[in-house]
Amino acid sequence: MNEQNTTPEEEQTPSAEQPVAEAVPPTYEELQAKVEELEGRLKEEELLGLANEQNLRRRHRQEIADTHKFAGQKFAAEMLPVKDYLEMALLDQSGNFDALKTGVQMTLNELNKAFENTNISEINPQPGEKLDPHRHQAIQAVESTQEPNTVVGVMKKGYALSDRVLRPAMVSVATAAGENAAE
Repeated sequence: MNEQNTTPEEEQTPSAEQPVAEAVPPTYEELQAKVEELEGRLKEEELLGLANEQNLRRRHRQEIADTHKFAGQKFAAEMLPVKDYLEMALLDQSGNFDALKTGVQMTLNELNKAFENTNISEINPQPGEKLDPHRHQAIQAVESTQEPNTVVGVMKKGYALSDRVLRPAMVSVATAAGENAAE
């Protein structure tokens, strides 16, 4: 009776007393085929990796080219109203000097706003400031009672884009009395 109540699973499950069939080791040809299959997969993965790397490099080059190509886009967009105002001023035939002056002032205000929006700032040293060779260019040396190598006057303002100098301020600097005669 006991044998009749056993399930097919119990019959298939080897007991501790029954020997387990040992796994047959693969043949040389099977191992060789497996190695070739794995080498094929490895080669495919390598080619896929190289293709991905090549695509990334191409995309990166394109992005850099686009960045250089359109780097001035923000500034150009800010300059459009300035150009419009200058063209309107040239079209004015009224002969009214005050209206022309007002138009030029509006244009300058628009230009200052464009500079501010694109992080362009003036370099306008004040008399008495120390000469900064990174931000100022000494154009002229003048005898002065000021301390030597300080700014006496500004001939042209300089400009910086963020922290990078676009054009240094062109300044005259102080020299001690009699220093120019020695040169």
